[in-house]
Amino acid sequence: MKYAAAGLALLLAAGASRAQDFPVQPPGGDDSPPPPPIGLALPEDFLAPPSDLVTPLAILDRLVVPGTRMQLEWRPGGGISAAEIPSPVVVTRGALSGPVLCLVAGVHGDEINGVEIVRRLAHGIDPTRLSGTVIGVPIVNVHGYSRGTRYLPDRRDLNRYFPGSRSGSIASRIANGFFQDIISHCDMLVDFHTGSFERSNLPQVRADLTRPEVLEFSRHFGNTVVLHSPGNKGMLRVAATAVGVPAVTFEAGAPARLEPEEIAQAVAAIERLMVQTGMREDPAAAEGAGLPLDPAVVAKRPDPAPIFLDSRWVRANSGGLLISEVTLGQRVQSGQRLGRVIDPVANVERYILAPVAGRVIGMALNQSVLPGYAAFHLGTETSEQQAVEEAADPDEVIEDDPDPVDRPDAPDPAVGEDYE
Repeated sequence: MKYAAAGLALLLAAGASRAQDFPVQPPGGDDSPPPPPIGLALPEDFLAPPSDLVTPLAILDRLVVPGTRMQLEWRPGGGISAAEIPSPVVVTRGALSGPVLCLVAGVHGDEINGVEIVRRLAHGIDPTRLSGTVIGVPIVNVHGYSRGTRYLPDRRDLNRYFPGSRSGSIASRIANGFFQDIISHCDMLVDFHTGSFERSNLPQVRADLTRPEVLEFSRHFGNTVVLHSPGNKGMLRVAATAVGVPAVTFEAGAPARLEPEEIAQAVAAIERLMVQTGMREDPAAAEGAGLPLDPAVVAKRPDPAPIFLDSRWVRANSGGLLISEVTLGQRVQSGQRLGRVIDPVANVERYILAPVAGRVIGMALNQSVLPGYAAFHLGTETSEQQAVEEAADPDEVIEDDPDPVDRPDAPDPAVGEDYE
């Protein structure tokens, strides 16, 4: 109170002093000039709110104020998951204005690399230095996560039911609740996944390059592999893009295990995304004891460019024990031996050869396989323009789904969907 009183006294004193500079005007007729203002002159826009004012974010019945982080809980309505633990939702509201980036993982409960990626990013961002908001949901499918399985309890794949409905199956209702409660707040979305069914994927972005807004979004992940994949109806990224939220899938590693190298690569890619979208400053712009570099020097540094690839799966032509002879990310030549399938009964080995030169961007882990099993995913480097042109070709068949599950709710295997 004493500081407020002192301030008021100073304001009155300043006004009185200023008033003494003007002679008192006797009252006159209509032509008399108005008396000069008394007191401090304030700019016209003094009371107008600044254009970049950051307001609290209302989400899940809470308000997250600028410059803070808050961990919330999400449950689908209707008592669907009353017996389950809630999904954690970490909201980091930046002190500065900017877009809302949503990072989502655990749509498939056994894909735990993404859980750690989102957890690490969501809790590692400094809200006081963030422009915009990051909403991190590390575990969407708590049903599957708690059981170590990909699916919901009714064996449905949650990533085939977005945006869902209020009156459909359990999967559809969960998808609808998540879409309305979380995705409706997003300006851009990254959905983290891994390879499925004992397969591992090199860290890569999968995006519908026929959508200009998604193509632009895919350019911001640094030197990360980018594959065109239109996706299928029911996928989270497809449903989000359809309502104006540019979305991609980020694949990294294999299911049911934590892989530090793949996790680190994905975290670095998202940090680069936030730099290139203006949400955070570039760490490369400072060195030493926090001293900034010359802006002219920083401006000349080229940003890491994405690596656009075409891809194809190579399948086993015989059944037996698959033993790989290459590693994820390795570059191979046409005709090079990728692995062999051993028939343990007949004691016969058959080799799997690379049909083209390229890079191993996905592969099955060593296991027992049947004829036709998708064993190696090869990518061949192409330009962004060529990737976009091929994506727009309706006759181009892109097989990113190696083996769809034979269930009534599974997509048609002939479509060759991206099994995310």
